[in-house]
Amino acid sequence: MRRRLVTIVAAVAGLGLAIAAVLFALNYLADPPNASCPAPATTFGPTNDLFNHAEVSVHYTCEGAVQAGTLYLPTGPGPHPAAIWIHGAGPDKRLGYGDLVAGLVNAGVAVFSYDKRGVGESQGSCCPGDNGQFNLLSADAAGAVAALASRSDLRKDEVGFIGASQAGWIAAKAATMTKVAFIALASATPMTERQANLYERLARGDEGKLTTEEISRRIASAGRSGFDPLPFLREITAPSLWMIGTADDRIPVPETIALLNQLKQEGKDVEVVTFADAGHGLVDTPPTAPDAPSTLVNWVLKRVHA
Repeated sequence: MRRRLVTIVAAVAGLGLAIAAVLFALNYLADPPNASCPAPATTFGPTNDLFNHAEVSVHYTCEGAVQAGTLYLPTGPGPHPAAIWIHGAGPDKRLGYGDLVAGLVNAGVAVFSYDKRGVGESQGSCCPGDNGQFNLLSADAAGAVAALASRSDLRKDEVGFIGASQAGWIAAKAATMTKVAFIALASATPMTERQANLYERLARGDEGKLTTEEISRRIASAGRSGFDPLPFLREITAPSLWMIGTADDRIPVPETIALLNQLKQEGKDVEVVTFADAGHGLVDTPPTAPDAPSTLVNWVLKRVHA
């Protein structure tokens, strides 16, 4: 009887190990840690000249999937600096010529925005970042920099990232995979992905009404786990802007600001701008803080030759 029990326990343990190995392999294939896109095959469509800007369709291939987007160009002679938009969570398509894009383009900065992997015209499986996986998304962002490098009407030394929310984690890793001139983020955090997810659950009351102090204690006791942007942020040298709404219910605001101040003390070129009583959508349409989009545009303009 005892021998049979030992045999059953060993079989169950073996099955558990086999399942764990399969899950590990599936996660590896879904978001390989070595994903990269240093020299993507790129094609540009014809330039479509409009009243106050021009548009060019762009297709570039990263990790076996064609990514599709639109390059918005300023009028007048180049070469122009460029900002690459990185999406937040969810199945987002490329940005249209809205307020943020128009604000940059009218000031002389080209903007490139692509459909997120697996969304719209872009190939691949959608939204690995929503599951805490950022390798492919970071490769796509770094690949966008390489794709634009072949254009003579853009300044190769003045291409940077802009984005919101989840884009902070993607931009952090992508900026270690390629050289960027700047990173400008809205409603992003250097906290880990699981810490931010825990905060969001607690802030919306999933475990009852908790005070700010109680939520902070829970986050601290949970520790840093999941995707961690901090090692990447310590590695990059590009200046970064972090715009934070004080009423943001998606990221832990005091902890975010404290960690950004720590990076500043370590010598990183970090600027933090807060917007009183503003929520998460600082660059949404409409924005939760009316002057947030122009703050991002003006910060970028101080770091490029527009």
